[in-house]
Amino acid sequence: MKLNKIHHIAIICSDYEKSKHFYTDSLGLTVIKETYRKERDSYKLDLAINDDYQIELFSFPNSPERPSYPEARGLRHIAFEVTDIEEAVRELEAKGVAAEPIRVDEITGKKFTFFPDPDELPIEFYEK
Repeated sequence: MKLNKIHHIAIICSDYEKSKHFYTDSLGLTVIKETYRKERDSYKLDLAINDDYQIELFSFPNSPERPSYPEARGLRHIAFEVTDIEEAVRELEAKGVAAEPIRVDEITGKKFTFFPDPDELPIEFYEK
């Protein structure tokens, strides 16, 4: 089997409009397509990151919370590579998104930080 690349990442949110604003306005992802699925009372928003990667943002009525703290089993977080982490954090903070203090990965020596999306899901910036 040959896997070519990750095709997409799916995120289920509790407040569609709030999460749509966060991922498009705060993080700058580009809308590919927005679909309302009446039979499921659900939105699906396809978002692009530099035309290479895609995030699917879903809304479903009454979806249960996923605990982030303490850390639960399963996928832990999504990480975005940035060129200048200090600049990226300043841009987030200017948009009202608080990030943890910048740390250094003890294995790679690279800088990184975490911040929450509107549902408190952990997102990481990792400096190139």
